[in-house]
Amino acid sequence: MRRFLPDTFTMLLVLTVVTASFFPVHGASAHYFGIATNFAIGLLFFLHGARLSRDVVIAGLLHWRLHLVILLTTFGIFPLLVLALGQIVPNSVLPVSLYTGLLFLSVLPSTVQSSIAFTSIAGGNVPAAICSASASNIFGMFLTPLLVGILFSVGGQGGFSWDVLWQIMLQLLAPFIAGQLLQPWIGDWIRSKKKILMPVDRGSILMVVYSAFSEAVVEGLWHTFSVVDIATVIVANMVLLATVLCITMFGSRALGFSKADEITITFCGSKKSLASGVPMANVIFAGQGIGAIVLPLMLFHQIQLMTCAVLAQKYADAAKRREATKTQAGAKSGEATNAA
Repeated sequence: MRRFLPDTFTMLLVLTVVTASFFPVHGASAHYFGIATNFAIGLLFFLHGARLSRDVVIAGLLHWRLHLVILLTTFGIFPLLVLALGQIVPNSVLPVSLYTGLLFLSVLPSTVQSSIAFTSIAGGNVPAAICSASASNIFGMFLTPLLVGILFSVGGQGGFSWDVLWQIMLQLLAPFIAGQLLQPWIGDWIRSKKKILMPVDRGSILMVVYSAFSEAVVEGLWHTFSVVDIATVIVANMVLLATVLCITMFGSRALGFSKADEITITFCGSKKSLASGVPMANVIFAGQGIGAIVLPLMLFHQIQLMTCAVLAQKYADAAKRREATKTQAGAKSGEATNAA
């Protein structure tokens, strides 16, 4: 049953939302808290850049077919599915602001840590997962704001100023590049201090969530949406994840990928990054109430963790059964040879 329980970070997210609901930051305090949050986000992406080994990137690029499938799924199939959902489900069932959150979710990059962890548990191609998930986040700094503008234009919600791309580069990409430049000197040390630096990763996300929901609560977030609205988003997230999992799993088999590559495509192609998504929302939708926009992403985060935990274990169990079958077949073959 532990696989179905929320992880520590998810419980912290829930606690942050509850805190923001009852004790929202506002006024001058919100201004200074926003400055601290921007600094924390910059530090987060600096650490991402410093952790990523260039050897991993170079080695992973050799498996270009796998990476291309994952990128097309992450930035192509996901948005198309959400656009189709918008045509099927009326606004009276799924409020526009929550659908905006789903649109934003659909163009986010894949996760890094959980994609790699589940690929490892399931017995997939871990080096390819490391490269693909990392590449997804790098490309996402450019593709996510571009796709947001395109999708919102298609959906009749208006685009955004191209200044947003410049803000993304300054606040997210510049620290990442700085980390990459310093990676040869500080990369090993940062990777060795993963537990010590983890509060920076999670703390920066919690700060953005607290700031976003504080602003949304002040504007009347919980008076705008009902329990039915939230339940609708949960169901939409579940359908979206299930559809993408089926596409990646059976599609990779149809394309002739090995079982290890199938696992990598399934887990890397079906994820959406909360760690990248919340800071990006803070930049792309600056000046707007982003609480409703990041809410679908927060719900999707927990759903994907619970679902993929079960799926990874099933892959691992299937691998053990195949190995046991091979061992038995080898033993019988040896006995037959000795008898002969």
